[in-house]
Amino acid sequence: MIFTNLAKIVAWLALIAGAGQLLIGFGVATEVFGPYEQALARYAPGAENSGDVIDRGFFILIFAIALGALAEISRSVGGSRE
Repeated sequence: MIFTNLAKIVAWLALIAGAGQLLIGFGVATEVFGPYEQALARYAPGAENSGDVIDRGFFILIFAIALGALAEISRSVGGSRE
């Protein structure tokens, strides 16, 4: 049961982090945060372009959805035994 709760917490945190990465990536791409090169260096250090940031955000979101689904499966299976 502890791993189910831990997985749900990690899934929520990953969902928030992935959404943040997407917002940063799209914000840098549309130059909402300022000139492209400066915003990329400030908000996404280590990324070559805004596409890398957006891709990273999608991968984190996919991970969060998968982990959340596994946590829900674990909760429903564990609940039927108790």
